[in-house]
Amino acid sequence: MTEDLFGAAGFSSFGLLFLWSIAAYWSSRLAYSSGKKQLRRRSLGLLTLVLLGEVLAFTKATIILSSWPTGWPQMQVKLGLELGLFVAPALATLVWSVPRLWRIARTEGGPQGKALPAEVRVNAAHIAVALPVQAVMLSAMTVFFYTFFTAVPLPVKMIVVPPLLAAAGTSIQGYRLHRRYLAMRSPAWTKPRLGVRVVLAAAGVLAAAAGLVIWLSAASQISRLPAEMNMAAGVMDYGGGAALATTDHAVHHGVGGTSLATLTGPREGTPDQRFTLTASKKTVTLSSGKQVEAWTFNDQLPGPELRVKQGQLVEVTLVNADIEDGVTLHWHGLDVPNAEDGVAGVTQNAVMPGQTYVYRFIASDAGTYWYHSHQQSYVGAGKGLFGSLLVEPAETSTEIKPNELDIPIIAHTYTTVDGTSNTISFGASDKRQIRQIAPGTAVRLRLINTDNSPMTFKLVGTAFQVTAIDGTSLLGPTDLVGKNLLLAAGGRYDVTFTMPEGDVLLGPQSEKERGSHASLLMSPDGRDGDFDDADAVDSRGPVFDPLTYGRPDSRIVAAFTGHYDREFQLILDKRLGFFDGRLAYSFTINGKLFPDTPMLMVKEGDMVKTTIVNHSSASHPMHLHGHHMLVLSRNGQPSSGSPWWVDTLNVAAGETYEIAFVADNPGLWMDHCHNLQHATAGMTMHLMYEGITTLYFVGSATTNHPE
Repeated sequence: MTEDLFGAAGFSSFGLLFLWSIAAYWSSRLAYSSGKKQLRRRSLGLLTLVLLGEVLAFTKATIILSSWPTGWPQMQVKLGLELGLFVAPALATLVWSVPRLWRIARTEGGPQGKALPAEVRVNAAHIAVALPVQAVMLSAMTVFFYTFFTAVPLPVKMIVVPPLLAAAGTSIQGYRLHRRYLAMRSPAWTKPRLGVRVVLAAAGVLAAAAGLVIWLSAASQISRLPAEMNMAAGVMDYGGGAALATTDHAVHHGVGGTSLATLTGPREGTPDQRFTLTASKKTVTLSSGKQVEAWTFNDQLPGPELRVKQGQLVEVTLVNADIEDGVTLHWHGLDVPNAEDGVAGVTQNAVMPGQTYVYRFIASDAGTYWYHSHQQSYVGAGKGLFGSLLVEPAETSTEIKPNELDIPIIAHTYTTVDGTSNTISFGASDKRQIRQIAPGTAVRLRLINTDNSPMTFKLVGTAFQVTAIDGTSLLGPTDLVGKNLLLAAGGRYDVTFTMPEGDVLLGPQSEKERGSHASLLMSPDGRDGDFDDADAVDSRGPVFDPLTYGRPDSRIVAAFTGHYDREFQLILDKRLGFFDGRLAYSFTINGKLFPDTPMLMVKEGDMVKTTIVNHSSASHPMHLHGHHMLVLSRNGQPSSGSPWWVDTLNVAAGETYEIAFVADNPGLWMDHCHNLQHATAGMTMHLMYEGITTLYFVGSATTNHPE
């Protein structure tokens, strides 16, 4: 919220409300001045406030017009409302109020304490003095509401009701001011006693406070999540296609159709790879000596590396030793059958202390993936319940390089025991690691960002290639030098190079700000030599852009060009409001928070296109489970490089992406922001296939809390 409040749009909205509220109050008190001197002093002060408010109104209008979002009609509606609300009354204030205030301010002073002459008081009480000012104040309140309490797309009631309330308030004030003006023209008028004015003002404040408390209490209760909710019972969005056969009865009762519990990996057969992961609490000491109260798999931070071959049958047994909140295992980026996806309340129940759960799946796609708990994932993954999952190409693959040195870099920011330090680590090391590598060696760095925010990596000392993104190889990668690698939260890059005669250094660009010294120095002689920490955090240089990198594939372009069975639009925004009974500054999808976010309805075989528009001020790494998405364009520019397949797409503030995928993995799938703090506060939704049912539930009355 800080960046919005102190950004240009938020600060100007707050400033408008602050200045014009004071001006509105002074305008209503002007006619009650006790003498000409006080009247002159008050009118000059009010005139100064009004002129400052006019400057701020002009600034606000300039901010809106200079950043007018072309191609974003939903945001244009919201900004157009804001612009229209304050421009008209601000102009009216310039035309009517300012000249009158100037004339009043030029009234000659009289003896101190002498009552105002009737004609002077009547002029100060004229409706043209106060009403335009108070109209701007009411408009500023409405603009403030739109800026902080609404998200696009605005529903019709939000487009109509707030301006109507502002207009009604202006009309009521106009009526009151006119009646006061007529009363003051009467020779019998007397100034209300101070006690009466205080009582009336106090009554107004108490009534407003009572109304605010009632409204906040009602909004808090309405926002509370159901104690028990079936995750398939969302608001269905058919993407412009025909309604599907999933019925309300099937959704809520799990009868008819296909239960997702049957969409498993192979239940029979001896696994090629078998692992056991035991979740438990442990105090872990990082390489710097800092301690972390961690949740671990097999007492390790991060969890054990799971390395398998493409096509192998993998069996993983999850054991929960002492994590009271429960755990699961989600295979981030690996497109497994739905029942193996490991999301509490969606594809299984959370595994509670003393319980075990077995996952079985074929590692069908070679690439770099990772696993993490998807039960209270913001807490669990944050504390260390994650590890790398590496699927090597099959033995016959041409992608295998002889004697390639394969190094996973799993980056994470830990909060230390004392809570005073956030430190970025590579694995469990938050200091420089040195690795001796002979010149001429082929090196693959598998960069994995397990944080909630984008992380930028810097590789210096050699040219390199980005050979894979989110587990999918790129065509025709070319050499890069000095490019910063911005990696989405949850995203992965495979970076390859041939070890040179000198040192090569990898570091996270943000470590300097965080006070961390995590880095990997690759050295021919195993000694720390050519680089200091500043080289790895130097923010200079352009950022690697996958949109134009590599060689295009005309066949894929042709397959994803033309007819789409369903087309969805996801508009990401933010608003201040209640979520599950708590006041929060939340990020929204199509103006809603879970469980009111859309459930994208598809049937198997559908070609699906989704447009994602980020109106908010933050980056959102949108992660679709069970599928890889092809990036078609960004901000209207078509993808012209190697086909860019992602499972976690970083949509930065102000960006618009078009992506497409084939609905080829039936089930009920999470689709959420992988800044897990955002997801916990309601930025989550689902992809639902026709005919799929589930008996799993989430809510306070269950043990399932996926985010």
